[in-house]
Amino acid sequence: MKQIQFKNTNISYTDSGKGTAIVLLHGFLENQTMWNAFVPEFSKKYRIITIDLLGHGNTECMGYVHSMEDNADVVHAVLAELRIRKAIFVGHSMGGYVALAFAEMYPDYIKGLVLLNSTSRADSNERKANRDRAIKAVKQSFANFISLSIANLFSEENRERLKDDTEFVKKEALKTPLQGIVASLEGMKIRMDREVLLHLTQYPKMLILGEKDPVLPYEETKEQIEETAVQLVTFPDGHMSSIENRIELTKVLLDFFKKI
Repeated sequence: MKQIQFKNTNISYTDSGKGTAIVLLHGFLENQTMWNAFVPEFSKKYRIITIDLLGHGNTECMGYVHSMEDNADVVHAVLAELRIRKAIFVGHSMGGYVALAFAEMYPDYIKGLVLLNSTSRADSNERKANRDRAIKAVKQSFANFISLSIANLFSEENRERLKDDTEFVKKEALKTPLQGIVASLEGMKIRMDREVLLHLTQYPKMLILGEKDPVLPYEETKEQIEETAVQLVTFPDGHMSSIENRIELTKVLLDFFKKI
């Protein structure tokens, strides 16, 4: 675990392996530990960078709204520190929103992009209202909010089967400070629509979705890549492909890296 200072804020990251740089970005209520099962395998052939986004893991909060652009600047600061000029980005859920913001702000850095259980579209009005409800709920009952939020990421049949994994995710999520949670919800709520990037950029792109994702409706999310060169990978489970489909996901990502 390493740290840099960015705008008076401690930013935490890891750096392992050699070769083409791969940047792994976690989702909301997660941190870089979500990649623990992948780093040993990936770092055999690649240089793997994992970053705790603002207000998550060991990275401090930087205000009352953590926009996707703020997070993209954090990622840029880490890459500048490591003198990395090009990388393949994999973003899970909110990490995908950050990767897209980064791709828009720093296009020359992108060698390839994977959106894992994520979308390029902005929040609908209904989703914005849900974020506001989530902010109220987490302020009322922190532990309750975390417990429900995490359980709701898995497909129903996996909640029992993957109980230990679910508990681990909950335990890590409980370490996220209230300010970090609220600032991220506010930031996701105001994020821009970046679907145009899927249509106009030339680098290889992949969208990985779960058919029974309780958070991102499968058919609707799939629409954004119609008439694009984006490769679609569909798993039969929920929002947590990194756990629900770990073995298959490892293979899919390694194949994607290899082709670039």
